[in-house]
Amino acid sequence: MNFSEVFKLSSLLCKFSPDGKYLASCVQYRLVVRDANTLQICQLYTCLDQIQHIEWSADSLFILCALYKRGLVQVWSLEQPEWHCKIDEGSAGLVASCWSPDGRHILNTTEFHLRITVWSLCTKSVSYIKYPKACQQGITFTRDGRYLALAERRDCKDYVSILVCSDWQLLRHFDTDTQDLAGIEWAPNGCVLAAWDSCLEYKILLYSLDGRLLSTFCAYEWSLGIKSVAWSPSSQFLAVGSYDGKVRILNHVTWKMITEFGHPATINNPKIVVYKEAEKSPPLVLGRLAFPPPRAAAGPLSSTESEWRQRSHWDGHQALQCRLARRSSGNTASQGRAQGQALCAAAKFPPSPVFHAEACRRQSQPQDRHRGAGLQSRQLLPGDEE
Repeated sequence: MNFSEVFKLSSLLCKFSPDGKYLASCVQYRLVVRDANTLQICQLYTCLDQIQHIEWSADSLFILCALYKRGLVQVWSLEQPEWHCKIDEGSAGLVASCWSPDGRHILNTTEFHLRITVWSLCTKSVSYIKYPKACQQGITFTRDGRYLALAERRDCKDYVSILVCSDWQLLRHFDTDTQDLAGIEWAPNGCVLAAWDSCLEYKILLYSLDGRLLSTFCAYEWSLGIKSVAWSPSSQFLAVGSYDGKVRILNHVTWKMITEFGHPATINNPKIVVYKEAEKSPPLVLGRLAFPPPRAAAGPLSSTESEWRQRSHWDGHQALQCRLARRSSGNTASQGRAQGQALCAAAKFPPSPVFHAEACRRQSQPQDRHRGAGLQSRQLLPGDEE
């Protein structure tokens, strides 16, 4: 496995284009577009402020940069680098921005979810959608990009509006039997819309394109409900994950549960095969490396060499002990000996009987400051001739 060099990145904003040819990354207020194969910089764009969100268009020709703090959206073109677009929401603010499936319209959600503004890059027209609901997944497009389903909240009640993406006109508008609508999701074939309630109640509702309620499913009551919902690619099955640790599969004919899969915290069935990834390091061949042999592999020391090392180590201990004792020259011999032993114990050196005799002898003799004219006195160490 090969790795590239490290590139700077801000706020984890890094996305591949839908066609896989480009890689966009953000560094503060700069947008860097690289070639996905060579990682060479193709385009470098500069925005007005720090970038907080990026998104590619479906055809990989445009990329939008959302600047939520300023309420701005800047759009850049890869085919025409000199072309750019700036969308300013003004005092309404900005909390979310996304592309439409055709890659020519941008949907901006204002602060407090007061409205959704649809901006057209081709005709420069503007459309408004009121009362969007702030929920987990409140906007969903059909796979062919023809219809948009939007969750709404009006007069303390949940609604769903279905709009035509070609002219953004309202096609259907109906209420949902939910306490607090959490999300909506189109089936891949675009014929059925799934809507589910918040986690406080287990309820999922299936609607047709014209707003008819097809079925309602509830697995249990008085406990935390739905956590996630996913359609199968064929639109024949709907998987519903809940907080009880189970996934229930519904069929598209009767909308009844056909099976369920559990995800327990502990597995007690001995027939279940569990795979665990193990980290293995490659074996280290020491024969091919030019490392010196370890100390344990070296041969034993001879008796003469071992005795010399011990004697030199012991002499060094004695010299240090004598120096520590001389610092307490103003004390008596017993006090100097006791202080020297305490300092040696703190330094983790073994006491020496020679140290005691040498310290006592030097404490009893007067110390000459000068020996001869013009000669500076020197402290004697063990082994020096008096």
